[in-house]
Amino acid sequence: MNPTLLVELFTEELPPKALQTLGNAFSELMSKTLRDEGHLAENSVVESFASPRRLACRITQVAGFSPEKKIQERLLPVKIGLDANGQPTPPLQKKLDSLGLGLVNVDQLETINDGKQDVLHISRTQAGKALEESLNKALEVATTKLPIPKVMSYQRPDGSTVHFVRPAHRLTCLHGDKVVPAQVLGLESDRITLGHRFLSNGVVNIAHADTYEAQLETEGKVIASFEKRKAAIEQALAAQAAGDKVVQPADLVDEVCALVEWPVVYEAGFEKEFLEVPQECLILTMQANQKYFAITDQNGKMKNRFLLVSNLLTSTPALITTGNERVLRARLADAKFFFDQDRKKTLESRLPGLANVVYHNKLGTQKDRNGRLVELAAALAPVCGANVEQAKRAALLCKADLLTDMVGEFPELQGNMGEHYAHHDGEAAEVAQAIADHYSPRFAGDNLPRNPVGLAAALADKLETLVGIYSIGLVPTGDKDPFALRRHALGVIRMVIEKNLKLDLIEALTQASSLFTAFPDFKPSVEGIASFIQDRLRGYLKDQGYSTAEVESVLSQNPSQFADLPKRLEAVRAFSQLPESQALAAANKRITNILKKTDVASSDVNESLLQVDAEKALAAQVREVAPLATQAFDQGNYQQALLVLAPLKANVDAFFENVMVMDNDEALKNNRLALLKHMHGLMNRVADISQLAS
Repeated sequence: MNPTLLVELFTEELPPKALQTLGNAFSELMSKTLRDEGHLAENSVVESFASPRRLACRITQVAGFSPEKKIQERLLPVKIGLDANGQPTPPLQKKLDSLGLGLVNVDQLETINDGKQDVLHISRTQAGKALEESLNKALEVATTKLPIPKVMSYQRPDGSTVHFVRPAHRLTCLHGDKVVPAQVLGLESDRITLGHRFLSNGVVNIAHADTYEAQLETEGKVIASFEKRKAAIEQALAAQAAGDKVVQPADLVDEVCALVEWPVVYEAGFEKEFLEVPQECLILTMQANQKYFAITDQNGKMKNRFLLVSNLLTSTPALITTGNERVLRARLADAKFFFDQDRKKTLESRLPGLANVVYHNKLGTQKDRNGRLVELAAALAPVCGANVEQAKRAALLCKADLLTDMVGEFPELQGNMGEHYAHHDGEAAEVAQAIADHYSPRFAGDNLPRNPVGLAAALADKLETLVGIYSIGLVPTGDKDPFALRRHALGVIRMVIEKNLKLDLIEALTQASSLFTAFPDFKPSVEGIASFIQDRLRGYLKDQGYSTAEVESVLSQNPSQFADLPKRLEAVRAFSQLPESQALAAANKRITNILKKTDVASSDVNESLLQVDAEKALAAQVREVAPLATQAFDQGNYQQALLVLAPLKANVDAFFENVMVMDNDEALKNNRLALLKHMHGLMNRVADISQLAS
């Protein structure tokens, strides 16, 4: 059995928000290079370790020498590599020399056609490599290709300059119990690492790659595994909560995990008077400034105690908790001061100040924007089932909290603070909720606005942003979307579909565009924005489990109303499961192609011009099912509107087999085209079923 390999890079404190990513990347880059070099077995297991001062990986089943392997080298095209007599040309010999092969016989070359031309190849045996050579290569790759947020430059004791995420001090490389000679970042490998700054004796002499994690834990007081350390933190938080709930967002747990090597959770508290401040302010203060964990009861009401994760185990925790309580008390006092000061002015009294806040230099101030939001919310209120005056009031006040001290300190609270201050000002409950909810949904999976007024305000906010930003040319590119237009588009889609709003997108975008006429840089682009939203709609519908063919069948008709799309998709899915569906989809595709090439004025069929039995039968059946399909469609029963068409299959097949559509007689031809146009209309009102043709 091949021994386990351990590689550890010991550094100064690594950036906490990037630690887990750096640890995983280090292990992946190391293992990939060693696997490519042939040192790993099929069943080799890779473990990643990342603590505040180390990146490490441990890999099982690592061979000390990689095996020989047969490789096939691509050389040159035959016409370049061989002369008229079939002998090697100087360019070919130069290529062979660069590969260290020297002179070879033409018989050793193989000709392979790459689809365009014949190319010369040569097969050779590549000698195995010692682990030492491959490990040095892997270390070089891993340290240069790490996704480092910001590279540091520092000097080694010998005066050489090194570039890395943080200064590196030690390199540990063990293959089993043997040190593998390696060098990187000016370091030489050995078996020594360092433990916890205060809880260990410092030096930890790693006996064997397999004992690394255990020795660090027992001798060094370091839990090297990020995941195990995180689990220990979560377990300790739950234990200290003692039946209450811990507010522990995943990103905060990850960040705290990246700050400690030996996590210990302590409980502390603060004065009850601070609970008069909205608890989201207190929680954000704890999390953003101090990395503390707030505690609530089972109903979500905050308590005046909190938990902190320390890197020190001590028999006198009061020395730690008292200091942290003192720091937090000052932060909470600031929050209470902001809250008390903000309530001395109403939201409405702050509105004139929005004229001094630039929204965008091409779209005016936040005051200009407020005016647009009021008009748009009023127009959207009936669609949302909202009171028009309340929708206008919510839109008028929704940006006022941007001028408050609390939002100035914590921008993440915009909207939430507006709701609190609106309640304090005596605004209607629906208006207060809408002020907070006009930002919703803020992210994927977030809740939608809680009431119709909030829906109107949120739709107005997102449509105004989409229209304004898109129409001054700031269209998202690649992964760059500074104004979150993709998120706004998805928010519009979710509200319209999940709240079943009968909103006409084109009308809404046109109305929003009309509000920007005073700005010369604004270039209306209703069709472009509608297409942008429809692209997001494709992704949304596919995420709901619909196939590409199903989605394209409804979106190819460029619907401007989205509320009934799920019903249409379910109808398409039910239709596609019928035995007749493929034949009818193919026939519909054929009809579409025929109609594209002709100019059919009418879909009215003249019964007297029907001559062939097949067209008479089809016309009679279409006449019979048309009212049934129309009635079902008008009632919104899209599934039935498609299912009643299934019996047409036999007569449609017979029609195309026995009837010449493009007859020389102009009257017969036009009558047959009219029949096809009438049938095409029936088939494609719910969706373009030709998209289902395989």
